Amino acid sequence: MAGYRGEEAIDYYLSFLEEKDYYIFHDIRLKGKNHYFQIDTLILTRKMAIIIEVKNISGTIYFDPIFKQLIQTKDQTEKAYQYPLIQLERQESQLKEWLVNNNLKEMKITSIIVISNPSTVIRSSPDDQIIHHKVIRKENLPTKIIQLEKSINSPDLEEKELKKISRKLLKKHTNADFSILDRFKINESEILNGVICSSCNYLPLIRVKANWHCPKCNRKDKQAHIKAIKEYKLLVKPTISNAELRCFLNITSPAIANRLLKSMNLRYTGSNKDRVYQLD
Repeated sequence: MAGYRGEEAIDYYLSFLEEKDYYIFHDIRLKGKNHYFQIDTLILTRKMAIIIEVKNISGTIYFDPIFKQLIQTKDQTEKAYQYPLIQLERQESQLKEWLVNNNLKEMKITSIIVISNPSTVIRSSPDDQIIHHKVIRKENLPTKIIQLEKSINSPDLEEKELKKISRKLLKKHTNADFSILDRFKINESEILNGVICSSCNYLPLIRVKANWHCPKCNRKDKQAHIKAIKEYKLLVKPTISNAELRCFLNITSPAIANRLLKSMNLRYTGSNKDRVYQLD
């Protein structure tokens, strides 16, 4: 959430840039030679590509160039984070390689770190000139981008080439596909099965004559199972069988489960007993 708020905080300052001159991408995720890589914010101009890494860390932060770590001091406690300059160097290299592998025009690539929390105290070694050039506060972002552009003497990229790169970025962007349960170390057996009442949040609703009935507030809802199935997709996986549907919705009849699945016009593979539905 802190990361999301940090990225959200820079949108206001990016709005000061001339819209027709900049292509702005948030959370772009691309396939490199061997691995995927994700960029918080990527700005394309006719001069260059600018990778922006947003840090929303409170307290005092110190960029340690010797041990390559970012140290946060808050409430008399120190915590070490990954050194963002190493991450940015890797992203610059990956983006450069990606442009080559996709037969796109080579362009100058640079990067900056934006500290979005206004109360954060930023510290670094007086001799570390790289940090002094790379790290800025969010309100300085528009000015920094213009300064970076003016520092480039190479010819401008043609507009059609810039549009070509932009279209390719959008086409090749891939959403992260990871298991929520694995990420937060939750066992599937810990999930409470059943359909939730949209009025009072009671769980589970009871299936009575083609309706979902809430024993607590007496609400009836024909479509309440759709929200539950959407949650199944987000929590468990993007496919479901008749047996899995019955277990998750707390119903016993295969015929009722079959009617519910058919009513949603889902794509499926397999026949009859082995049928698996795609939760598009």
